Amino acid sequence: MNALKNPAHRAWLVLMIATGITWYFGVIGATGTPYIIAMLIIAFIKGRLVILDFMELREAPLMWRLLLEAWLILVSSLILLAYWISLK
Repeated sequence: MNALKNPAHRAWLVLMIATGITWYFGVIGATGTPYIIAMLIIAFIKGRLVILDFMELREAPLMWRLLLEAWLILVSSLILLAYWISLK
């Protein structure tokens, strides 16, 4: 398992597992707030992994990491807000 020593390979594996989980939610027709929140959390984690590992910002200056992670938090929050408003 030397391949898993590389952070990008580990991130890829996590991304594939997370994609499989969300695919499974779609196959079973998962609906409801718990599934929506779980999928949003999974999407957030996937976005963070892409930002840090595949865009190689893990070792970048703090400003760039904060900028992109703040963007990810903002987008995720707006999606959650839109879902919450749609429930009313």
